Amino acid sequence: MSEVAPPHKAVLPLGRYRWAIASRLLAAVAAGHALSSATAAGIGLLLARSGSTSVDAVLWASMLAFVAQALAALWAFGCVNARRAWLGICIPAALLGALAFAFRGAAV
Repeated sequence: MSEVAPPHKAVLPLGRYRWAIASRLLAAVAAGHALSSATAAGIGLLLARSGSTSVDAVLWASMLAFVAQALAALWAFGCVNARRAWLGICIPAALLGALAFAFRGAAV
């Protein structure tokens, strides 16, 4: 039985590696916070517009915002590169922000 050698991984220089980790940390914290805020606003307004009571809409949107923040942090450090981490967090944040913008003034 022959052993297969592990695939060769490119090793980044130390400075570039640290910038990549710092970028992922900033994506997890800053972009994750933007995603959390957009989730709370967008989902809350969507639920209020769909006939839910204001209290229920805020409660559900807040709970989903906590989940979105945790998933953003997991996503930021689970991606292959920092660019994919940024895009994977910022695109849903922009879409949910657009949803909140579209439904503004709809809360009862």
